[in-house]
Amino acid sequence: MLQTPLEKLGASASSVGIEAVRNGEKNFEGGKVEGLAMEKRLREVHGQGGVKFQNWAKTYGSSPELYFQPTSVEEIREILDMARQRHKRVKVVGGGHSPSDIACTDDFMIQMGKMNRVLKVDKEKQQVTVEGGIFLSDLNVELNKHGLALANLGAVSEVAAAGVIGTGTHNTGIKHGILPTQVVALTLLTASGEMLECSESINADIFQAARLHLGCLGVVLTVTFQCVPQFHLHEVAFPSTLTEVLDHLGDHLKRSQYFRFLWFPHSENVSVIYQDPTNKPPSSSASWLWDYAVGYYLLEFLLWISTFVPSLVCWINRFFFWLLFSSRVENIAISYKIFNYECRFKQHVQDWAIPIEKTKEALLELKGALENNPKMVAHYPVEVRFARGDDIWLSPCFQRDSCYMNIIMYRPYGKNVPRLNYWLTYEGIMKKHGGRPHWAKAHSCTRKDFEKMYPAFPKFCYVREKLDPTGMFLNSYLEKVFY
Repeated sequence: MLQTPLEKLGASASSVGIEAVRNGEKNFEGGKVEGLAMEKRLREVHGQGGVKFQNWAKTYGSSPELYFQPTSVEEIREILDMARQRHKRVKVVGGGHSPSDIACTDDFMIQMGKMNRVLKVDKEKQQVTVEGGIFLSDLNVELNKHGLALANLGAVSEVAAAGVIGTGTHNTGIKHGILPTQVVALTLLTASGEMLECSESINADIFQAARLHLGCLGVVLTVTFQCVPQFHLHEVAFPSTLTEVLDHLGDHLKRSQYFRFLWFPHSENVSVIYQDPTNKPPSSSASWLWDYAVGYYLLEFLLWISTFVPSLVCWINRFFFWLLFSSRVENIAISYKIFNYECRFKQHVQDWAIPIEKTKEALLELKGALENNPKMVAHYPVEVRFARGDDIWLSPCFQRDSCYMNIIMYRPYGKNVPRLNYWLTYEGIMKKHGGRPHWAKAHSCTRKDFEKMYPAFPKFCYVREKLDPTGMFLNSYLEKVFY
């Protein structure tokens, strides 16, 4: 059987190493192997026990039976073989930023951080092929060296390429789709150990599923992104009101390529944010005093106080709008530095996409629900972003331009705050207006919900069952999705 170039790459990088480990294991049992290097190699291939996994927000975690950090395709095959033999499930993780339990497992966990290379940069096509474990923070720097960039990015770049597309990461910009729309090809290792190259012309149906794969189709080994020439962004943030923004939403969408706004619950206050390409030199009005001393330390302390006196949240929202968002602020920098911003607080998050024409109605309904229930408090901000419709089967923007409405409840000093009533009220409004939840974030939806939300849901299920008939890549989160 002929090997693909990628299989040759995996074999050349590791087949000798795997054999050495096998031989070394025999010697180790006989007491002949010495040194930490071989011990480390054994752990990588055969897994570590006692590892505790937690997501970034520390809202979900698990204790996998064995934790792996493979360095090659052949090592991953070994792990999948072992899982089949021992009837274990497998979950692949990258940066662990998903604010849900989508990456949790008590069986085998594969962390892809050591498979993080840039494999090819095609300047003519403006495309880059990378291993699935590369963090976007590293990819951004590498692309910059070649005069390239990703056209859009989420707020966080300490996330792996395969994970970003797996959960449908998005930012804002009605002319731009979610991040998986920038994927033109990928390579998938299935539960059986078969390697599939996927694109619009090769394994097209699998490609449509794998561009937003939920981690349930196999291990994404490589991803090819369509890039654009390197660019700078000019960010302008200025105050407004909810009424003004919603009444002139179409004008705002036309004025700025990457428009979003932040609404401060329990008020009319809004911060409008425009981000647009520019040729102006970098500049910044950021200040450590305001960004950290006030915007971080003081806010966390006040939010902690509000856990004892919830009515203070309304005052805190208004106070911080006046303090940090009531004047015009401008920044110019390379695109990824503007797209990214630091999520400083541990938090609970929900983020649903609704048809863009429902934006005003849904947001006013949420505002009214808070006004009619004084005991229900909501932290700022409610972040409102926009994305172009696409044809990816499980994309929240499938066949429609969408508005993402993101709500947050912070956990000051790690303390949980009451949020159930707010969460259920918000979910009810989103469902009423045809919403679809962000796959990486917490939600209460089941298969019956998804069958109604996604016209192509049966197609995805067919591909999943074909590629993983025994459910090797499922976990408790995904069981709620598919059963």
